[in-house]
Amino acid sequence: MSIRVVVADDQELVRAGFSMILEAQQDIEVVAEAGDGAEAVAAVRRHTPDVLLLDIRMPVMDGLDAARRVCGQSSCKVVMLTTFDLDEYVYEALCAGASGFLLKDVRRDDLVHAVRVVAAGDSLLAPTVTRRLVADIVRRRREEAAAEVTPQRLDVLTAREVETLRLLARGLSNAEIATTLFVSEHTVKTHVSNVLGKLALRDRVQAVICAYETGLVTPGSP
Repeated sequence: MSIRVVVADDQELVRAGFSMILEAQQDIEVVAEAGDGAEAVAAVRRHTPDVLLLDIRMPVMDGLDAARRVCGQSSCKVVMLTTFDLDEYVYEALCAGASGFLLKDVRRDDLVHAVRVVAAGDSLLAPTVTRRLVADIVRRRREEAAAEVTPQRLDVLTAREVETLRLLARGLSNAEIATTLFVSEHTVKTHVSNVLGKLALRDRVQAVICAYETGLVTPGSP
């Protein structure tokens, strides 16, 4: 079964380029393109895609508002597209429910891999730029609104779930977490699912943000 994708960007050449790359894959189908945020939201409603590639800065309705609506109204996974690796809006997009982000100069293979990873229910945490972005901006957020998020939020987790969250926030895959904790991947998946459920988090990206906001991990920590 093909992964259904909507590509939303106000630059026609970018849309066409991404669509061409994705359409060349046997397991991916681009079901629609959109030139602004409003068109993107409408396309998701109309075509019910698995993944939305969404430019963060667009006319009519920007990517941030579009991400909020799509993530709040559907199960579609959102990947933000941005020109700058430290775009000030990326953190807001992640908090709105986006599963990660890509730079517009992403390599062909990385674009395809990203769509497959997100469609499978994972998130884009591997690139170092993503982890640096989350760490830097969450640190500023904690300084600005420390009272809003407290470590006590993690009290609902077991000790093993807390350790799983800590390793997840460091960017480890399920297989790597399993090796570190000397358990099976199935057990790790169960721990991750429990963490997301108990903390009411949408996906692994949200879990990473939570780990930084609560101080479980800090920028630069091993």
